[in-house]
Amino acid sequence: MYWNKTYECMPREQLEELQLDRLKKMVNRIFHQVPFYREKFQEMGIDPGVVQSLDDLKRLPFTKKTDLRDNYPYGLFAEPLSKIVRIHASSGTTGKPTVVGYTRNDLAMWSECAARSLVCAGADANSVVQNSYGYGLFTGGLGIHGGAERLGASIIPMSGGNTQKQLMLMRDFGTTHLTCTPSYASFLGEALADAGVDTAKMPLRAGIFGAEPWSENMRRDIEKKLNIKAHDIYGLSEICGPGVAIECQEQEGLHMWEDNFIPEIIDPHTLEALPDGETGELVITTITKEGIPLLRYRTRDITHIIAEPCACGRTHRRIARITGRSDDMLIIRGVNVFPSQIESAMLDIGEIEPHYQLIVRREGTLDTLEIKVELSESLSLNTISELEGIERRLKERIHSIIGISAKIMLVEPKSLPRSEGKAQRVVDLRNI
Repeated sequence: MYWNKTYECMPREQLEELQLDRLKKMVNRIFHQVPFYREKFQEMGIDPGVVQSLDDLKRLPFTKKTDLRDNYPYGLFAEPLSKIVRIHASSGTTGKPTVVGYTRNDLAMWSECAARSLVCAGADANSVVQNSYGYGLFTGGLGIHGGAERLGASIIPMSGGNTQKQLMLMRDFGTTHLTCTPSYASFLGEALADAGVDTAKMPLRAGIFGAEPWSENMRRDIEKKLNIKAHDIYGLSEICGPGVAIECQEQEGLHMWEDNFIPEIIDPHTLEALPDGETGELVITTITKEGIPLLRYRTRDITHIIAEPCACGRTHRRIARITGRSDDMLIIRGVNVFPSQIESAMLDIGEIEPHYQLIVRREGTLDTLEIKVELSESLSLNTISELEGIERRLKERIHSIIGISAKIMLVEPKSLPRSEGKAQRVVDLRNI
């Protein structure tokens, strides 16, 4: 099932012609309407005419998150405020937020992408979508909301938090699709079990989860707890929010809506473009945005492009599941460590829950990693040696994946902090 088959299944040659035409117009706009980009081009000795093919994209400058902060609040806008109908901002915890403005056409484009994404997860006009992403400056809530309205689905604008009310509405309103962070989905699954709810008797059939990295093991855990099919969705405030890319029913990567966004993969160290299939940092160029078009935006998200055709019939290339971020990646004893790697290793063990906390310390000149992880509620241990056995297997499994040793601390079920938004997985106590 498709929302907009004409665009979603457009032949690659035709899609790339459309991309090039839109890219040329976008580059011309930012050169003439955004001083920041004009200065960048002039420093490099180039002008908009340099773009004659999609391959010429790599000749253009990057945009970083710091560029948005340095031009706070409206310095990167390509339209006057009189044409900006909505403003969102990032939820950063330090410094000034990144500010993004939307014209009416931008909101229409965003709703279109979000509607396509909902359909990829099996939603239609008869669906009841419980939207448990946060509303407000965060783009998650309103992004999904616009897509559901565009689709004609019934949207429940629940926002995050108030878990007991979430459960009540889920049952009473007949929710078919749940949207929230994967960590909160797992938490809701626990809460339903605690309430004695049989999820098999609920109409809930699919979930659309994003805003934080998660693993295949966590997907299986959520699907088991909620009795649903869990879809990974990708978006970021600077580009537009949720709906940049999503898994279709095949769940073999996330289709990026390439009539609006051009993805690239670069080596985050050399900044050189990498071929399809190689893992690196995702870079996105917006080619239809009016309010704040971004050229080669460095997302810091680590993935690779899947160029092979998808069995669903959509021709837009896919990105693999995000494995982490190049800027919040932990470097421990010279080793790059992503929390999602450790999460996957933990769930392979099978006797623990997907609730954990990584604590990094520096003792003298040596970094240490401690992992607190909850035991499964269903686990019945009779001896200390059984507990030690779980610790040993987990320690060996993590060492085999990340190459360093970690101290394992098994804790009681539900003893670690829960989050109704993005889970706080890492506590870095090093002064670096």
